[in-house]
Amino acid sequence: MATKSTKPTRATKSTRAAKPVTRSTRSQPVVRSTPTKPVVQTSTWVTILLLAIAVGAAFYINRQAETTAEETLTLTPEATEQAFVFDSGSVLNAIEVNPAEGGAAVELKRNAENAWALILPEKTEADQGLAEAAASQVSALGIITEVSGATNLSDFGLEAPAYIINLGFEGGTSNELKVGDLTPSQNGYYVQLDDATVYVVGRDGIDALISLTFAPPYLNTPTPSPTATLTALPTETPAPGTETTSTPEASPTP
Repeated sequence: MATKSTKPTRATKSTRAAKPVTRSTRSQPVVRSTPTKPVVQTSTWVTILLLAIAVGAAFYINRQAETTAEETLTLTPEATEQAFVFDSGSVLNAIEVNPAEGGAAVELKRNAENAWALILPEKTEADQGLAEAAASQVSALGIITEVSGATNLSDFGLEAPAYIINLGFEGGTSNELKVGDLTPSQNGYYVQLDDATVYVVGRDGIDALISLTFAPPYLNTPTPSPTATLTALPTETPAPGTETTSTPEASPTP
């Protein structure tokens, strides 16, 4: 029996020799990315930061100023209140200024008509305007500072004061004010009230009171009395040709 010839079977796809894959050696073009600019530049951030710092500093300074102003308003009534040596409500009736040297003592008093009259250096009418001006200086003697621990009064010129001012008030009260040296700054005097507290008071008021000893407030300036002219007695002139002989003194008998 004749056998059928077998046809050669085709090689399966798996058995086929794989074609070598060749890659193209041609280089691909490199695409360079374009750098993008930041939305906000660095200089802008620096500006914003500096502005924020400035705003914060301004707020802090304003807040501090407001706090200081509040504290100042709270302390002002007590810290800036002016103190005076004498009560401004007291009515002054008498002023007497006694200098230690130079000038003459001057004394002013209110009379029954409540008008000022000069007692010293002589009793006469006083210029009411000048007298009232002097009285107003007494009530306006402001205290610059109180000197604490003033044990050695000579350091302030108060051991031997240059002036002693005696003041009388309505109701019979009186005070003595000793005036010492000027302060180193020349803006006030050291004074002692009733041999007790030592103060520094304003210069203007004390100067006004001291000036009374050199220029009392006369209503009419007194006319100085005329000085008497002394006439010399005539001397005896010897007659011509007459010689004056002196009598010898007797010698003591031994």
